[in-house]
Amino acid sequence: MKNVTFLGLGVMGYPMAGWLSQGGHSVTVFNRSAAKAERWCAQYQGRQAVTLAEAVGQADAVFTCLGDDPDVREVVLAPGGVLESMRPGSLYVDHTTASAGLAREIAAAGMALDIICLDAPVSGGQAGAENGALTIMVGGTEEGFARAEPLLGCYAKTQRLIGPSGSGQLTKMVNQIAIAGVVQGLAEALNFGQCAGLDIETVVEVISKGAAQSWQMENRWRTMADDEFDFGFAVEWMRKDLRICLDEARKNGAELPVAALVDQFYADVVGMGGRRWDTSSLIARLNRD
Repeated sequence: MKNVTFLGLGVMGYPMAGWLSQGGHSVTVFNRSAAKAERWCAQYQGRQAVTLAEAVGQADAVFTCLGDDPDVREVVLAPGGVLESMRPGSLYVDHTTASAGLAREIAAAGMALDIICLDAPVSGGQAGAENGALTIMVGGTEEGFARAEPLLGCYAKTQRLIGPSGSGQLTKMVNQIAIAGVVQGLAEALNFGQCAGLDIETVVEVISKGAAQSWQMENRWRTMADDEFDFGFAVEWMRKDLRICLDEARKNGAELPVAALVDQFYADVVGMGGRRWDTSSLIARLNRD
């Protein structure tokens, strides 16, 4: 059993912290909205910390799942933040999808304080977090990964050390670039089929048995065809992730014409009022009158 702290009880962090508790660990939670931490403590075995310093001061491992680089920087690197409040020799794991540069900065700051830091963004969405079936891409040292692995296993079906600090975030960028193209392709295919007057259910039943099959097709074709987008990974978060991808591509020389175009299509969806719609809502802009 480990003393672990989880910071950030959003749609992902809330169930992830729950799995740590169910895994037999002593869990402390801290959230900007105290009400959410109170609700978590009513549902799971654990305790709520009143201050950030109290939350992380005695932890063997601290996990964060926050929104964006500025949030992580404020909580983790600021004076009196996570790293300054943790014990030497402890472990810090960031599940936020953030920039690789920030991950490296955190790792360097942690090293100076004798704290091992891992960047460990996740894939699998809310359902993956709730079912304990996430895929975790980790950047950091072999020693840090070995220490984190039993804890990550509480809510992951797959976890892999990719390389040094920043590698986890870079791998998540690869993941998001691939997803953007697949969702746009599926949106165009379904829209084309509808315009052609085909029975979409029959079409998907056939093509999903061949090379066109994908997770997105399997899990989202019906809701896309029915214009249902009130679940899953929100457009505003996908745009944040694509911004990170495009920023990194400008640094490393990669060309991302499709990802850049899909990002603009998501901007159209936001203009339609779809900021919180699921990312499969790309089809909505094609279905506009």
